[in-house]
Amino acid sequence: MELPSQMLLFAKVVEGGSFSAAARTLGYAPSSVSKQIAQLEDKIGLRLLTRTQTGIVLTEEGRIFHQRCRDLEATLQETEEQFASMSGHPTGLLRVSCTVAFGKLQLLPVLPRFMAANPDIEVSLSLSDNILDLTEEQVDIGIRFAEQIEDPSAIVRKIGGSDRVICASPEYLARNGHPQEPEDLQHHNCLLLSTARRKGVWMLVGPNGNEDVRISGNLETDSADAIYHAVRAGLGVARLSTYLVGDDIAAARLIHLLPDYTLKGSDLMAIFRDKRNLPPKTRVFLDFLIAEFGHAKHWRRQALEKSA
Repeated sequence: MELPSQMLLFAKVVEGGSFSAAARTLGYAPSSVSKQIAQLEDKIGLRLLTRTQTGIVLTEEGRIFHQRCRDLEATLQETEEQFASMSGHPTGLLRVSCTVAFGKLQLLPVLPRFMAANPDIEVSLSLSDNILDLTEEQVDIGIRFAEQIEDPSAIVRKIGGSDRVICASPEYLARNGHPQEPEDLQHHNCLLLSTARRKGVWMLVGPNGNEDVRISGNLETDSADAIYHAVRAGLGVARLSTYLVGDDIAAARLIHLLPDYTLKGSDLMAIFRDKRNLPPKTRVFLDFLIAEFGHAKHWRRQALEKSA
C-alpha cells in the first residue's frame, strides 16, 4: 500500500478509535490494518500511536501526522466533489448537522421526501445544539438559528423564520396561576436556556413598547428540546419557538401566555463552507430546505388561530 493510502487508513483508525473499528468500516481484516500502520510507522521512522486496553492513544508525532492525514482526506473529498459537480447529478454522502429539537420535530418528518427524490444521496445526520465548526466536524451543511452562529467566515443562507411564545402546561397553571402581565413572570418558575445570550432576561414587545423582564427558575439546560419536554411535564414556564410548540398550543396541551405581547423571533439558517461552487448534493438539499421551511411564519399563525 502506498503512503497516501496508508495515511487515509491511519485517519480511519484514529477516527474509529481502534484497528478493529477501522477494519469493520473498510471491510479489512484487523491484522491487515495493524500491519499497514506498522509499515507506515517504519516508513516515516516515527511511532504514531500506542495500543491500550480500550483502543489507541496518539503520540505527539501522531497528532501532528493525523492532521496531515485529515488535510489529505479533505483534499481528496474536495476533488471528488468538484468533479462530481461537473455532471450536475447530486450523489454521494451528505453530512448534515442540525439542532436537536428542529431535527426531531421538523427535519426528520420531511427527510424521506428528499431521499426519495434523490436516491443517489446518502444522508449522515448529526443532531446537536453545540456551536458548529464545519471544518473541524467535517459537515457539508449545518442548520442552526441565527444566534447560534459564531463563525464570521461561514457562508449562511436564510431558510425561514420562527417566532417565539411564552407557554406553560395546564397542570402547571392550575397549581401556580396565570401570569397576566409581564412582571408576573418574576413570580413563576421560568425554564432557562443556558446558551441564550441574555439568559436571565426575556424581552417582550407590547402596548408600551419593549419590556425587559428578569426571570429565574430552578432548571436550566443547553437544549431547547429538553426545555420543551420540561414544560410539557409541568415544570414551569418556557419561552420556545412556535415550530416546537405550535401543535401543542393548538391542541391545548400547552397554553400560550401573555398573547398580547410578542417576543423576538429568530431566523433559521443554513451554514456551509466557503466554496465558490456548492456540490450538487449540497445545493439540492439547500433548495429543499428553503422550499420546505421558507414559510415558517405559518407556525405562529396556525397556533394562534387554533387556540383562539
